[in-house]
Amino acid sequence: MKKLLFVFLICTAFCKAQDKPNIVFILTDDQSYDLLGCTGNTIVKTPNIDKLADNGILFTNAHVTSAICTPSRISILLSQYERKHGVNFNSGTSVSNAAWQNSYPVVMRNNGYYTCWIGKNHAPIGKGGYHSGLMEKSFDYWYAGHGHLGFYPKDNHAIFNDAIAFTQPEIINEAVNDFLDPNARKLKGALHFLENRPTDKPFMLSVNFNLPHGASTKSMKLKDSDDDIYKTLYRDIAIPLPDNYIAKKDITTPKLPASLLHTEDRQTGYNYVDTPATIKERYIRELQAMTGIDRLIGNLLQKLKALKLDKNTIIIFTSDHGLFGGQQGLGGKALCYEQTTHVPIIVYNPKAKKKLKGIKSNALVQSIDIAPTMLAMARVSIPNTYQGKNISSLINGSKTEVREYVFTENLWSTHFGNPRCESVQTKNWKYIRYYKNNNFSAAKEIAYAKEFNIPVNEMLYKMHDPGIAVYRNYIEAPLLGEQPVYEELYNLKDDASELHNLIHKPAYKSILDNLKKQWKIEITAARGTKKTEVYRYTNDAYPNAKH
Repeated sequence: MKKLLFVFLICTAFCKAQDKPNIVFILTDDQSYDLLGCTGNTIVKTPNIDKLADNGILFTNAHVTSAICTPSRISILLSQYERKHGVNFNSGTSVSNAAWQNSYPVVMRNNGYYTCWIGKNHAPIGKGGYHSGLMEKSFDYWYAGHGHLGFYPKDNHAIFNDAIAFTQPEIINEAVNDFLDPNARKLKGALHFLENRPTDKPFMLSVNFNLPHGASTKSMKLKDSDDDIYKTLYRDIAIPLPDNYIAKKDITTPKLPASLLHTEDRQTGYNYVDTPATIKERYIRELQAMTGIDRLIGNLLQKLKALKLDKNTIIIFTSDHGLFGGQQGLGGKALCYEQTTHVPIIVYNPKAKKKLKGIKSNALVQSIDIAPTMLAMARVSIPNTYQGKNISSLINGSKTEVREYVFTENLWSTHFGNPRCESVQTKNWKYIRYYKNNNFSAAKEIAYAKEFNIPVNEMLYKMHDPGIAVYRNYIEAPLLGEQPVYEELYNLKDDASELHNLIHKPAYKSILDNLKKQWKIEITAARGTKKTEVYRYTNDAYPNAKH
């Protein structure tokens, strides 16, 4: 009798584990909304991602919370606005152990999921940030590099040296196969808890690209050993300039006042937007990168089917934010415009009913909604620290939307010229407010570094303790009454490209007044009432650390 009871309990546990869906979360880097076939791009070849959208749901009105790599990625991990989690390149902080315990991968692992992280990590976690080792220890399988990977990851991170491939999507593909398939070639550099993924547990696979980010597309060398995708694809067709493109030499009226956006201090890595020839070359590389990523996703789908995992594996695809390519003369990110905050979110659930496949939803959703939604779909309790919404009801066909307003922010205001800003928007209107930009000039710092023979990167990228106080003031000052020095109002329905600022038009006063009131509600909620759970993470505390 006892043996029968034991067998029954084991079978019950196994069935429950298998009943829970596997989840694959795919995050691209600096991928603008319009870089997919399913989002309207008529040039790029992304048939496999398009297939996910055709058989799932594409959220066409999705937004990140912060349009810059690290805070956006931490917002996804913790389901919190940056104002709440308190970590950016200029914050001098890393995510505390306590805060990390509520990240979606840790919560899922603690609830029976076998977890995996592949590709890029750009989130400093624990005391010492990237050097703490906490991130690596938090997964059952780890095959990733901290910071940028480059197009040829072996050039930057030893962990990838055992891979057969040399290019980023293909190395990541090898790791995906290693994680999923017990018969795949084993990667010696991978850190894993067990030799093979247990078949009696559901898995959570996070795939993180450093593409089509400029740091990787810039490093593409068109080597003879590269796949033809990265050498010849898209090079035999006429490449158009982005809509509303303005070359640097043709800018007569800057998009934002010079006192606000210091364009002369922009990071040189974005200078490719300044001329038609250089932006077209970079755009070709972005298209090639997207097709490489798409091929990996096609291989993933085939692998899941071969392993009979396809019927119970949910796939979620999105980007950490968009990027300007010279539209209105702008380059880079870290602003609250649609070009940088608007991203695709695709959710493919193989168990969805036929009528729920191929849906396009214009509901307002955000990147912080992904973590609570994954937990809900996995039937795991959602931590009360999460600020995002569970949008699984929308995925399941509900017409009841989860929010009326979207709040985005930029707290990465540094010597590289970007201003602090916040926006609140509805489906039809957006209000943006900017604060005084007192940052010292990066161009001057570079000049003085050269004069005194100081390494330029030391001058530009070291983070010191006083910066913590500056950043903390960035968080709190608007809540304590700091007034904007510049404002914008856009009719998104009629002016999706945000070309015409209507802030001073009396006809829209009532709309503006409502959005200003809502701004206070949204920023207060984004900040929350508790202290941010962070550690000091500066070069004063860790002299040899790279931030």
